[in-house]
Amino acid sequence: MERESFENQEVADALNANFISIKVDKEERPDVDTIYMNICQAMNGHGGWPLTILMTPNQEPFYAGTYLPKNSKGQMLGLMELLATVSRMWKTERQRLNESGQEIVRILQNQSKGEKDTKKIELSKLIFGKGYIGFHQQFDEEYGGFGQAPKFPTPHNLLFLLRYGALYQDEFAIHMVEKTLESMYQGGIYDHIGGGFSRYSTDEKWLVPHFEKMLYDNALLVMVYAEAYQMTKNPLYEMIIRETLQYIMAEMTDDNGGFYCAQDADSEGEEGKYYVFTPEEVIKVLGEEEGTRFNGFYQITEEGNFEGSNIPNRIGMPIDTEELKKNKQSREKLYEYRKQRMSLHKDDKILTSWNSLMIIAFTKAYQALGDETYLNVAMKAQQFLADTMRDENDRLYIRYRDEHRYGLGNLEDYAFFSLAQITLYEATFAPNYLVSAVRDADEMIRLFWDAQDGGFYFYGSDAESLILKPKEVYDGAIPSGNSVAAYVLAKLEKLTRKDSYWELVEKQFQFLGREISAYPSAYSFALCALMIKLLENYELVCVIKDRLDHDELQQLLHQYYMPNTTILVIEEENVEGLAIVAPFAAEYKRVVDESQFYICENISCLPPIAGMEALKDYLEEHLDYRKYQI
Repeated sequence: MERESFENQEVADALNANFISIKVDKEERPDVDTIYMNICQAMNGHGGWPLTILMTPNQEPFYAGTYLPKNSKGQMLGLMELLATVSRMWKTERQRLNESGQEIVRILQNQSKGEKDTKKIELSKLIFGKGYIGFHQQFDEEYGGFGQAPKFPTPHNLLFLLRYGALYQDEFAIHMVEKTLESMYQGGIYDHIGGGFSRYSTDEKWLVPHFEKMLYDNALLVMVYAEAYQMTKNPLYEMIIRETLQYIMAEMTDDNGGFYCAQDADSEGEEGKYYVFTPEEVIKVLGEEEGTRFNGFYQITEEGNFEGSNIPNRIGMPIDTEELKKNKQSREKLYEYRKQRMSLHKDDKILTSWNSLMIIAFTKAYQALGDETYLNVAMKAQQFLADTMRDENDRLYIRYRDEHRYGLGNLEDYAFFSLAQITLYEATFAPNYLVSAVRDADEMIRLFWDAQDGGFYFYGSDAESLILKPKEVYDGAIPSGNSVAAYVLAKLEKLTRKDSYWELVEKQFQFLGREISAYPSAYSFALCALMIKLLENYELVCVIKDRLDHDELQQLLHQYYMPNTTILVIEEENVEGLAIVAPFAAEYKRVVDESQFYICENISCLPPIAGMEALKDYLEEHLDYRKYQI
């Protein structure tokens, strides 16, 4: 639509003559995008991008649509005809357009008020089974994933199923995750040459993607592969993690440590052209013998599988990590060859929310694989956000680009960054990360919490006032700010034992209860947070003797997949810092000449155990949820 209409002189003349045109970057102004997308969905029953809104000077919309051709085509209204009609009506029937816009806003405001339900819905453990059944019914046994084409990865659904499978010892839940992770890798949605995942697949087999690569998709997918690796120790998952993060480090990381938003699907005006190969190209780069073998391995044929060319894939082929390793050099050669093509445009904005997700991804990769390179990348990115994305009052901002930050941070920025810092604490046991997480969570409560009706508003109390003040709860392409906020508060209550956090968790799930109870599988990350509240929990307080035990403890704990386990580490040099947010930590003492471990199961605490070997025995017996034990 940009090339067809907005860069067309005739369209530009029509717009400039009668309209004030405002182009909104939906990542820079997610508040505006959220409000007017909700309006489009309410008016049309569906939404999408590009989003076209016509509104009065009072921000009241009277027309909402998505793609519009320049001129009408059959039943599809053209932009030129729409502009002419609206221009005429604005001159002759202005009151009608004003009244239409006012009525739309009034209906949506009333709907928002109507969502306040005085009847409280208490969510029980049964809701997890209901969510699981929803995924079970939609599961594609042949190709993995859920539902029909187009297929989206939606990694937080897989995070929920991993936890459900571990905590309920349900093998089919784990099967759904593994089948989906392996099928996505085999398909063309995964870039077998350069690493990383595209946004979604246009077909049920995951073969033909929309080739755009988004930071948030790759971050969330690395999280799932890392947790799945901790559970299964599947070497394929390790390979995928490493290749995806190598792509992020090589192509999507700024010198300052931040991560870019996205990489376009198009080059030379054609979607996917950058990524596809002919058999002749492969043989030209690799030579006859190696190229022929590679073509067979990745199903690159003369007929092609995409517009006469080929998306490398392994669909329907056996997974053999040893064979994949043998192809590594060939893939590297083709990667270097591919880089000589016209490069893909990058959206080089650095967003606080999406960067926070990638910090979590690198941190979880470090926990799963023990590679300190990933931890260093995560810490550098966290430091960049902490130093650059705050103003003098510690107010977070949305984005950074060209040495300039912009936009007061919204709920996602605070919730996601808080969770990133909690994850860094869990990986390093450095109390400064926990202190920062608490600070940002407290600011999140101050700026976004609705004390009257519960839930968190999308934008803050100090932000620009818009025609609606939404609360986003649906876990769509990324988890909602309200779901992540619930998760953060539940985690912080366990780590700090502050009653005020638990009270907010209770109120948050009262707010979310009606939506979750009606369709739980649409709120998968909220269900992960609810698991912390409702299911069995273990708390492990470690009073460490020395640095050697500290390092050994890190290596030991990272081996295990332990959802719903809270770990606090106390050392002589960190106890004062930890006490800032967790005063109870000072009560724990080491009374023997070994590291001591205090373990509580659902608030029932056991006598302390001493020594690393004793801890290892306990973990293997009680807290190891790895697949082979299910």
